[in-house]
Parts: sequence; C-alpha cells; structure tokens
Amino acid sequence: MKKEREYQRCTQCVMDTTDSKIVFDEHGVCDHCRNFEHNIKPYWKPQENRFDELEKLSNKIRKAGKGKDYDCILGLSGGADSSYLAYIAKEVMHLRPLIIVVDTGWNLNVAVENIEKIVKGLNLDMYTEVINWKEMADLQLSFFKASISSQDFPQDHAIFASLYNYAVKHHIKYVLTGSNRATEFIRPPMQWLHMNDLRMALDIHKRYGQRELKTYPTCSILKYKIIYKLFYGMTRVYPLDYVVYDKAKAEELLHEKYGWTKYANKHYENVFTRFFEGYYMPHKFGFDTRKNVLSNEILAGTMTREEALKILEQPPYDPEQAELDKAYIAKKLGVTTEEFEEIIARPNKTPEDYKNSLWLLKTGVFFSRLFGIENRNIR
Repeated sequence: MKKEREYQRCTQCVMDTTDSKIVFDEHGVCDHCRNFEHNIKPYWKPQENRFDELEKLSNKIRKAGKGKDYDCILGLSGGADSSYLAYIAKEVMHLRPLIIVVDTGWNLNVAVENIEKIVKGLNLDMYTEVINWKEMADLQLSFFKASISSQDFPQDHAIFASLYNYAVKHHIKYVLTGSNRATEFIRPPMQWLHMNDLRMALDIHKRYGQRELKTYPTCSILKYKIIYKLFYGMTRVYPLDYVVYDKAKAEELLHEKYGWTKYANKHYENVFTRFFEGYYMPHKFGFDTRKNVLSNEILAGTMTREEALKILEQPPYDPEQAELDKAYIAKKLGVTTEEFEEIIARPNKTPEDYKNSLWLLKTGVFFSRLFGIENRNIR
C-alpha cells in the first residue's frame, strides 16, 4: 500500500501537499517559489510600465483592424481582470474592442451589473452569446457524475470557444486576454483544474449525458493552437503584462470611474463557480484554489504570508450560503438536493479515468518552457 504523504506547507507561500507533486527544499520552500525566484522574478518588472512596447502592440492591432468595425475582441465576465482589461484597451491603447459576454446561466446580479457599467462607461459595443441551457445543464450534471475535480469545464470551455469561434467567423485577428503574470505566477495544478481538454469532456458526456450537444460551442486544442493561429492568423495578447497591474488600485479605479463592485473572491461573480471552488473542491478533494491566488499575492509583495494564512483559517464562503447554493444548483440541474449530495459523495476520479489529452497538454507545456514561451511551473 502506498504510504500517504506527510502534510507540509511551504515556508514562503501557502501552497502545500494538496498539490501532490509539490517539492520542498531543505528550507521548506516549494518548487513554485523557487521557480519564481529563478525564472520569473529576474525578468519581471512590476513597477515599470512598458508603454513603448504597448504602443507598438496597439499600433499593430489598429493597423490590422483598419476598415473593420472592430480591431480586437475580448471576453468580459465582470471580474477585475477583464474589466480592467477593457479599460486599458479603450483608454490606454485606444482600440476599438468588441466585448463578448457569454451567458452560461449562472451569473450573479453583481456580475451582470458590472458588465453593464463597464460597457456603458467605456461606450463599447457588446455581443452576448447565450448557451443552450438544456445542453449546458446536461453536460454539467455529467461532469458531477464523473466525479472529477474540474467541474467548471462546461462553463469555461463554452466561454473560451464562443470567444474564439466568434473572432474567426468575423475575421477579428486579435484576442485580448486578462491573464497576466502579476497575479498568476502560480497556476492551479492540473490535478486541481484540468481544463480545455475537449476529448475528456466528450467522453464524460458520452458516458453520463442524456442529451445531444447540438449547439454547445467547442474548440479543440488542435483548432485553437494550430488551425486558428496558423491558418487564420489569430493572435492572443496580454495587455496587463505591459502595465503596472496593482489589482487593489485597479479595483479602486474601476469603482471610482464606473461604480464597479468587487467580488468576495476571485471568480465569485458566478453562483456555480462560487459553489465549485468554495465548497465542492475543498470538501470532496481537499483542494482550495485560494492557496494559489494568495501565494501569488505573497510573491508579488501585495500580501504577507501571515495575512494569507489568516484568510485561509476562514471557510471560502459562508457555510449557510453554500447549502443554499447547493440546493439551488441541484434544482437547476434537474435533481433533488439528496440526489445531488449522493452524486457528490461518489468515489473521486481523475482525468486518467477517461479518454483525455493529457499527453498533448503536457507536451505543449514542455515545449513552451523549452522555447521560453512559458516560464511558470505548470504541471
């Protein structure tokens, strides 16, 4: 029998052995922190705006969009990253972005209101893609029955695929993303969140689904990484990496200028994601995504380790609200609360229990690191 690993937490950040592949040195510092010190920090200049580079990028995007209604596209969730990205795109880069909002059926009112405030305040055009609810619910219930940790795949993939498919269809070559190095040095391990694996999703739905996915948007890794990039010239850009991105100050600016409202936690603009990250993952798998979020803040110098540990002493969100969310989600997915609890209590599984593209994802990470495209400790 395999001996259970002794619990250990990094002495520098708050990542721990719930990331089963984490490695500690003789000082108790984890490999995420060591990777940051050796491969990211020497080249990361958080207090320097790269306006010259940003202007060159902006000119390139504007030139590609000349004669078109829009020169770029970006997805807006109402969260801090995407909202600040919209501000940078319009007010700093002077672009004409088309805002894409994907309605998966779970957004809270605060998210809807934030989206409206940003779009109206910046005078931007918006297109809303509404996902077929019956198909979405069937796929989400299939994922719960599959008993894996990555329950947000049906939503995340629908948003991702809708954005890229729309851009290709309307010949918009530049996709702006709010992903950034300032808040994402440490990514959630694939063990916690195995995302963008369409092969796995389709196998799960084949086993547990009841309804054909006729309109659910899809975009495979092959299509996204090779076909769209090489044959359609699509380029993904990261504007927040060119500016000083202090998240607290960005949130303050958004609030003062547009009345934007901060969420309790990252990704809590959505009732499903709130339940998935705040209840399902910690209770079923022992995974708490706040650990990598808070560890990023520690490494960025915007929070102390002691402050992060104090936050982790508290539950991700109110237990009473979690029970209400559980009942609400069960009803919306078409099962009773008792049936939903029974499904959640089934033995845990991993992506390896289904057909998957793990080898392709890992190969992509390997070559991205080899050629210097990716320097984070992704595994």
